[in-house]
Amino acid sequence: MNDRTALVTGANKGIGQQIARLLVAEGFAVHVGSRDAGRGRRAVEEMGGAARLLVLDVTDPDSIAAAAGEVDRLDVLVNNAGISPSLAQPTETGTEEFRRTYEANVFGVAAVTNAFLPALRRSPHPRIVNVSSGTGSLTWSTNPNPQFAPGSGGAAAYRSSKTALNALTVLYAQTLAGEGFKVNALAPGLRATDLNARAAAAGGDPEEAARGAVRLALLPDDGPTGAFFSWDGTPVPW
Repeated sequence: MNDRTALVTGANKGIGQQIARLLVAEGFAVHVGSRDAGRGRRAVEEMGGAARLLVLDVTDPDSIAAAAGEVDRLDVLVNNAGISPSLAQPTETGTEEFRRTYEANVFGVAAVTNAFLPALRRSPHPRIVNVSSGTGSLTWSTNPNPQFAPGSGGAAAYRSSKTALNALTVLYAQTLAGEGFKVNALAPGLRATDLNARAAAAGGDPEEAARGAVRLALLPDDGPTGAFFSWDGTPVPW
């Protein structure tokens, strides 16, 4: 029996699937969170080992409650599920796109985290990793990181949602610090996934980003909390 358990949301593909696979290799029993049961089942079959399907739609309260009811104890929660509907600037982004993006990337993280807190509190070393984005860094956006086009306000819904997720990361870390939690955010870098058109054209290996998430999932008790790290372990400014 595996004595360490993890949940990775949005783990049927992309970075999430690689995170789940690496945690299985580390000896975890991993709940592979997937909105689509068929895709999740295929991902679990590919991983093998102690991977197990957990049907979970982070935007559906009933789905979240049902999934939380299946998990008694949890050592690691990786909030990976997220969407980026378009690369539009704020002046060209409708309110519905903002709502849909925040529903998955912000509200979903809060709902899932709160639902699984009882299971995490049964762990002696609870860890929460929020998969954010370097494009959500206000410092990098206002003093542009070289990867950002000068003056670019593109992907407004996605980027602003990740900035909000960063704020949640800090607040959860502060709230749960006295209980031994480590709560941190990860900037995975641009990876070859189907997140959006820019990512789909990228050449970055999702596994490289996944290793960064696993590093945060395995932090020792004297490790950092309430911090933002790049995939390679270097700090990212808020």
